Amino acid sequence: MIAILRWLIPALVPVGCFALLLLRTDPRREPRALVFGTFALGLLTAALALVVTLRVEAWTGLDVRVAAVGQGSALTFIFLVVAPVQEVAKVAAAWPAFVSKHIDEPYDGVVHAAAASLAYAAVEIGWVLHANGTGSLWIARALLSLPAHVFFACLWGYALGRAKRSRRGPSIFPAAFIASIVAHGLYAHFVYGRGPGALLAVSPLLAAMGFVSWLLARDLETRDQPPSRIPSVQSRRSLRPPPSLATVRAALKADEEPVRLGWILFGAMVTLGAMVAGVAAGVFAAHAFHIDLSTVDEHDLAAASPALLVVIGLLLSFPASGWLITRAGGMHTLLEPALANVLALLITTVTLSIAAPFAVVFALALSPVAWVLSFIGAWVAREA
Repeated sequence: MIAILRWLIPALVPVGCFALLLLRTDPRREPRALVFGTFALGLLTAALALVVTLRVEAWTGLDVRVAAVGQGSALTFIFLVVAPVQEVAKVAAAWPAFVSKHIDEPYDGVVHAAAASLAYAAVEIGWVLHANGTGSLWIARALLSLPAHVFFACLWGYALGRAKRSRRGPSIFPAAFIASIVAHGLYAHFVYGRGPGALLAVSPLLAAMGFVSWLLARDLETRDQPPSRIPSVQSRRSLRPPPSLATVRAALKADEEPVRLGWILFGAMVTLGAMVAGVAAGVFAAHAFHIDLSTVDEHDLAAASPALLVVIGLLLSFPASGWLITRAGGMHTLLEPALANVLALLITTVTLSIAAPFAVVFALALSPVAWVLSFIGAWVAREA
């Protein structure tokens, strides 16, 4: 009985989250029977997806664990089998709701995508803990997969709801769906594929997911508020709230002036210099605290923790570079700083693929976090 409870109780965490979701939704806009039906169908499609994944694993001999099959084979299995099958199963669970008359805005898409992903997470957590033991490490891995399931599914759920509401123009669902597969695959690689120390690499990703989720939730909550209930421009300036998603999109569009390629190249060089300075600051901090970075080992959680100093120093370089580029160029839009950051990250990834191929996945995983931090620094400079 105790052995059953050790995997059953963690598997009930997504079920509890779904119960909260069901209570928070407005039954007049999202019928609870329809939301519950999405969750129930998600349990079925999750079980089918798990069977398909296990069959492919047995047939090909591939595995998500780098220690078992090597990094190349593990990444191939994750990106070509595990992540696509998972997201397809969630879309299949939510699709009957999407074709119904009740889905007519992005918020509806997010609700049903979240319901489908919570069902998948419940099945996966139960299976992972049942198959791999119930030690604290596997419990941490299983529970860390929960926010990723919900967040990445809500990306394509938002896109589907938006496409259902506005039938004009191209749908962003294909791009959102591919992005969710890639991002979820990278996340799962660190959670399940590498050593315990790699779990520390998902902490910046969790922070970025939480920040973006908060922005999205804030925009969705104000979707029906009359103009009188939305804070005035003066109050917004005094409180300086984070920008809305619409404001972010507007800031990333070019104005009447042409895009300044020189500032993009200059900004990329500034970003690369800030990255070097950030890594150097992390190494200096480790030396000041008498921490030997040569002992870092991803197979030992305690031995991998000193690498956080270098990672923190590296990540702090991005808001600094975004601020410097925007202030130096007097930017009206944030398109040039954003493109400069993308160019710097592309140069870094290409360089790592030649010098240290094993580090490319770390660079790709941290790239979205770096871009968000750079945008924050640029936004602060623009507002100032």
